[in-house]
Amino acid sequence: MYESKSIKNWSEEDRPREKMLQKGSSSLTDAELLAILISSGTRERSALDLAKDILELAHNNLKELGKISILELQKIKGIGEARAITICAATELGRRRQISDGLERKTISKTIDVLEIIMPLLQDHHHELFIVCYLNQANKLIKYEILSNGGQTGTVADIRIILKNCLLYNANRMIVAHNHPSGNKQPSEADIVLTKKLKESAGLMDIKLLDHIIIAGNNYLSMFDEGFI
Repeated sequence: MYESKSIKNWSEEDRPREKMLQKGSSSLTDAELLAILISSGTRERSALDLAKDILELAHNNLKELGKISILELQKIKGIGEARAITICAATELGRRRQISDGLERKTISKTIDVLEIIMPLLQDHHHELFIVCYLNQANKLIKYEILSNGGQTGTVADIRIILKNCLLYNANRMIVAHNHPSGNKQPSEADIVLTKKLKESAGLMDIKLLDHIIIAGNNYLSMFDEGFI
């Protein structure tokens, strides 16, 4: 029974590793790529079977796969801690590669420029995070950082810390962003109040708040575009 489930017994052209060597990584399906990460199957199921189970858990959506935790992956029979860690590490590398594309530009001239940096950081979380992008006078990115983590319903952003860091990094412009795990991109009353206070406080120090962006899944809202700033 074990032998029939082993990928080693498949024809060479059907084995994921050999297929990648012969035809390139783009020729592999999502399940086959996952099977390479999983490496080996169990007595009952091949690595490809396990990969298909994982994709089913993620509704066959790679963005959803990036949201699945190590503990959730381990609920699948045959996926232990080591395999779950490997898969989560791979999705995190993909997320960081996406962020690096935005960082290469560094000059923020329009909303899409900053979205390339913050979207991968914010869209896959089930709790709220608050990010600050610090810029110089020429709108070049100096640094970005996750300032706070919150729960499913909100996060706290300390204006004093934001302004202190602006001085520390010699930034005179900034863009802030946070996510709405609910999927609703509309700003809450708390979001509006925070934005107003941050803009006013920063202005007293000759620091300009360029935008406050809300990420809701694959959607976003620019509070500058909507007239809140």
